[in-house]
Amino acid sequence: MEAAGSGTGVPVSRQEAPKPSDDRLFLVKGGIFLGTVAAAGMLAGFVTTLSLAKKKSPEWFNKGSMATAALPESGSALALRALGWGSLYAWCGVGVISFAVWKALGVHSMKDFRSKMQSVFPTIPKNSKSPVEWEEALKSK
Repeated sequence: MEAAGSGTGVPVSRQEAPKPSDDRLFLVKGGIFLGTVAAAGMLAGFVTTLSLAKKKSPEWFNKGSMATAALPESGSALALRALGWGSLYAWCGVGVISFAVWKALGVHSMKDFRSKMQSVFPTIPKNSKSPVEWEEALKSK
């Protein structure tokens, strides 16, 4: 008796290798999901902090929300300006660090980067039945 698909050139397994377009779609969906989760977390943190500040001292909160003669800039305008500059510095800092690592490794594509990282860091077994020994996992190649 022959196994299903033997001798006919049809693979026994019904699973096929993912197409490049499927892989790209998966990455795009993953990026959208992570971006949504990050945005929701940031919004929740901002709203929680804002409500806590208003609850703690409502009179100071109301004074900071409008510009006066003593304070030419409202607290919210100052906070938005600080958020803008902080975001710019964070994005530029991560970009510079990423660029420096990219140039220091001497890679020219993401495939080169992946192979370089795989040669530097230890491999992670997909299905390990025994617990990982830290000495073995942390030793360099």
